[in-house]
Amino acid sequence: MTQHKSGRSIGVWSMSIVAVLFGLMTIRAGGSVLFGDPAAQAAGNYVPFVLWFNFLAGFGYVIAGAGFWLQQRWAVWLAIAIAAATALTFTGFAVHVFGGGDYEQRTVFAMSLRTVMWTALAAIAWRQIGVVKSARI
Repeated sequence: MTQHKSGRSIGVWSMSIVAVLFGLMTIRAGGSVLFGDPAAQAAGNYVPFVLWFNFLAGFGYVIAGAGFWLQQRWAVWLAIAIAAATALTFTGFAVHVFGGGDYEQRTVFAMSLRTVMWTALAAIAWRQIGVVKSARI
């Protein structure tokens, strides 16, 4: 495993940065729509529960990224929870769409990206940080 000069593997270093940056971008984008930034009025037919979920999840992304950086096992479980909650929200979004609700096509792309990204981050974290101490005999 390649190590960064900080002693963290490149995988841990990379996923920490990705999670924090994606979280900050998510908080900014969601907050601007939720809290009335005039430039965000172009959001179109957003689905409120998806927007609120993504905005609040952004804080979880930042926390998970910090946990990855510190190589904490709880961050692995948080990443798994984020991946599962994102998939569940995406399922709710699909029900909304198939029920005839208004939506933007970019939301389909964004939720697909978030689901894949957090599933991958959880898998990488599981492998890089782990959740179970190996038993020594």
